Amino acid sequence: MLTRFLNEYHGKTVLASSFGAEDQVLTHMVRQINPLVEIFTIDTGRLYPETLELLEITERRYNFKYKVYRPNKQSVKIFVKARGIDSIYDSTENRKECCYIRKVEPLQRALQGVDAWLTGLRRVQSEDRENVLKVQVDDAHGGIYKVSPLANWSDEKVWDYIKEHDIPYNKLHDKGYPSIGCEPCTRAVKPGENIRAGRWWWEKSEHKECGLHLER
Repeated sequence: MLTRFLNEYHGKTVLASSFGAEDQVLTHMVRQINPLVEIFTIDTGRLYPETLELLEITERRYNFKYKVYRPNKQSVKIFVKARGIDSIYDSTENRKECCYIRKVEPLQRALQGVDAWLTGLRRVQSEDRENVLKVQVDDAHGGIYKVSPLANWSDEKVWDYIKEHDIPYNKLHDKGYPSIGCEPCTRAVKPGENIRAGRWWWEKSEHKECGLHLER
C-alpha cells in the first residue's frame, strides 16, 4: 500500500514526522522506497532538546533534509503577551489555542497543494484513534488522502522493526516517554498507563488531541 501511494502520487505525497517511533519507521520505509518524497516536520518552538537532536541524527543517517514549518511569530507573540507562555495549564481553551498556533496552522501550510499525506497514527495509541483507517479522505484538509500505513501495528511490532533495522529513535523513549510532544505538554507515563497518558496530563478529559488529527 505504501509503495503504491508513493509511486501513484509521486511528487504529491508527503510524510509528516513528529519524530515518534512510528514516524521513524515510516521515514526509514519512505527513504528506501522513494528518496524523493518530501518529509516535513513542525518545529513548535517548544520541543525537547532530544527531539531536535534526533532531527539532526535522522538527517545524517538517511542523507536528506526535513522541510521544517514553524508557527507564525506574530501569532505566538500575541498569544504569549495576552495569556502568558505557560497559560496552557490554566484552561483547555488556552492549551488548544496554543496548539492551533504552534501546530495546526503550520500543518495547514504544509499540506497545501498535496494529494496525500502519510501519518504514523496507530489504533492502539488511544481511544480516539482506535478506528483509524489505513486510507481515508481528509476533509479537514481539502479532501486529500490521509494514509496511515501502520494503523494496525502493535507497539511490539514497531519496536521490533526499529531494532531490526537499527533505526534512530528519541532517547526519551528509554526514559518512560512513549509519546513525545512539546516539552511543557509531555511527561513520562507510569506503569500501566496508556501510552498517551503523558500528553496534557493535567486535563481531565480522556479525549485529548492537539487538533492535527481531529475530523471535521
